[in-house]
Amino acid sequence: MFFNFKEPPIIISVGGSLIYPNGGIDVNFLSELNKLIRKQIAKGKRFFLVAGGGKIARHYQEAGKRVIGSILDEDLDWLGIHATRFNAHLLRTIFQDIAYPKIIKDYSKKIFNLKYSVVIGSGWKPGWSTDYDAVILARDYGANLIVNLSNVDGVYDKDPKKYKDAKFIKKITWEEMIKITGTKWTPGFNAPFDPIATPLAKKLGLTVVVANGHNFSNLEKIIEGEPFIGTVIAPFNIDANFYDRDYFFGKKGGHKIKYAGSLMGDIFHNYKDLIRAISIKLQFNPKKVLDVGCGIGRLVFWLRKLGVESYGIDFSQTAYSLVSKKIRRYIKVADAKKIPFPDNYFDLVLSFDLLQHVDRNDLRNVIKETIRVSNKYILHKIYTRENIWFKLTHRFDISNVSFFSKKYWDRLFSTFNSIKEIKKFFKLPSFIETKYLFKKK
Repeated sequence: MFFNFKEPPIIISVGGSLIYPNGGIDVNFLSELNKLIRKQIAKGKRFFLVAGGGKIARHYQEAGKRVIGSILDEDLDWLGIHATRFNAHLLRTIFQDIAYPKIIKDYSKKIFNLKYSVVIGSGWKPGWSTDYDAVILARDYGANLIVNLSNVDGVYDKDPKKYKDAKFIKKITWEEMIKITGTKWTPGFNAPFDPIATPLAKKLGLTVVVANGHNFSNLEKIIEGEPFIGTVIAPFNIDANFYDRDYFFGKKGGHKIKYAGSLMGDIFHNYKDLIRAISIKLQFNPKKVLDVGCGIGRLVFWLRKLGVESYGIDFSQTAYSLVSKKIRRYIKVADAKKIPFPDNYFDLVLSFDLLQHVDRNDLRNVIKETIRVSNKYILHKIYTRENIWFKLTHRFDISNVSFFSKKYWDRLFSTFNSIKEIKKFFKLPSFIETKYLFKKK
């Protein structure tokens, strides 16, 4: 899927309890979902909607048990699967003018040359829930985000309906999720995420957001990449501890040949940042520069050699420990969501290959901060799906949690009214790099 330059679809697992709660079909929910999906499609988004079974499935399962007393797990699963297909057909009817004409019921068959904005999926076969089907769709169609909608705000350490002291979990890893859900599936199993789907999602490095399906303004924020209410289930916690010595010395991503800890790597990266510094000096001639996500500060070093008052921030204490003593006083350990400098302090604020490492729901805050502390220019280089050269020369890096197409970033940046994009400046072709330059209004 690397050579598919289209923005990947968003997978939404629509809980059956939202479509068919105890009181019957929730027409209000379906109407609001219809409005939101169509609004987002107008902005260029594509969706796979996977319908769950919910209460209607449980009603059929309970009825069968009451009549004959004992039912095989496989038969219980089939009752649930058929309930999901009924719900899925309702969704396809609502979106029939823009949806793929068939409901996906067999996930072993991939759709090629898919041109529809919406695809509807249902349950497949016994042994797992529609969460697993959603993960298969993410794998086969290059999606990196699954939104799991239910009737709760997210994941808790225990059932909030039974325990008043249940604690809400804002972020959790797949390893931690397995401890909550276990690894065994039973028909009608009710958990934040299917225990069979969890290991596959972990293996694929997917991000799943568990959120309340009744909060449509919140769902819109999730889709748009704004801060939201919900639980993020991620391959790992992106924090300073993740970026340890192994990362800087080539064992967790980085260049395939010249990693940071080798002699050749040191020469290579120094030369690269020298070229960047010369380019910045010649193009912008800034007096004061901030490098956000500066790593060990090589670019800061070379800019200062060229007479530019430059500073850097990075949230990794390990990176800071590797900074040369000559420039350590110009580097701060800090979070890009809260840059420790005043408004309009720098002529140029820049980041190189930082934003694709930022959690989707933090992107707007990070970009806002880079705009806030700049009085003129903001420059971002981002690893996108178009950058074939990066793929060929770098190891797979699971920390690229916001790995999107250029179209995604075009839309995101266009929502900031305080900046204007400058398109005519020196940059390499898109198969090598994606760069954005903005001027503050």
